[in-house]
Amino acid sequence: MKPDLSPTARALLALELLQASPGITADRLADKLGVSERAARRYVGILREAGIPIESVRGPYGGYSVGRALRLPPLMFGATEALGLVMAVLDGHHDGGDPSGLVGSALSKIMRALPEPVAAQAEAVRRATAPAPDRAAARPDPRTTTTLVHACSDHRRVRLDYRTEAGSEWLVEVDPWAVVVRHGRWYLLCHSHTSDARRAYRVDRVRGVEVLEASFSPPVDLNPVVMLEEHLAVGWEYDVDVVIDAPVESVAPRLPRALGRIEPLDAERTRLIGSTSNPTWYAAQLAMIPVPYRIMGCPELQEAARVIGARLLAAGGSPPP
Repeated sequence: MKPDLSPTARALLALELLQASPGITADRLADKLGVSERAARRYVGILREAGIPIESVRGPYGGYSVGRALRLPPLMFGATEALGLVMAVLDGHHDGGDPSGLVGSALSKIMRALPEPVAAQAEAVRRATAPAPDRAAARPDPRTTTTLVHACSDHRRVRLDYRTEAGSEWLVEVDPWAVVVRHGRWYLLCHSHTSDARRAYRVDRVRGVEVLEASFSPPVDLNPVVMLEEHLAVGWEYDVDVVIDAPVESVAPRLPRALGRIEPLDAERTRLIGSTSNPTWYAAQLAMIPVPYRIMGCPELQEAARVIGARLLAAGGSPPP
């Protein structure tokens, strides 16, 4: 505990300790704050004067805890707890029933502060809900993610201990531009000094992060989501070239950027250039474009389109060609 903290800062730290450890005694609170027991009681008094319902129980098994009120008191979350809640919302994380986890710990603080009738209903839902685990989910470690988010914000270079899906491991120094969530996957968009190129690394495959002293300036025109989708659309096994019979301005809002790059071929036609490792998936995405198009080259993609087309014709009652 820093010795030069103001009384307000110590009172807020006391509130965080009370929320994290219901039933904490005055001597334990004083020890964690680095003050005398009398001073700790004074900070509890400051919180009460601010309208925060601090309850106390006397006796050998007594202590302080934050009570319930008509309005929620300020909730003090640690950085990893706060990011854990954000991650839970973004990717449908379901470990809220485990009070020892980051999300469960943060939810417990909210539950303890809610008015009794509301808390009872919320707790009933929490206990009764049994979400099926998402076997395809790849949730990164919140502490690793926190470190990367801070490095992006502070413009500090990092060294990653990375492991690929195939099991290869290496160390790489990167300038972290942004952490982006796409289809349940967490990516670090960055500039790799090892390859001197833009890269996107899966955060769940980062085994360790070391923040370095070197700083950097991100690209001035950085749009993390757009840049990530463009990056993920290139470098796959099959090259794609598609001509779409519509002007580029009408195609752009309807075409997922993950399919590749579009450019005007002329005033009435658009060219789509990309790549894929799954021609069937790519052909299905193209089938949703509400205008005529032609696949130029790439026999694998053309065959996938024919198979999907025949299946759609059969579903509509028409004989396949």
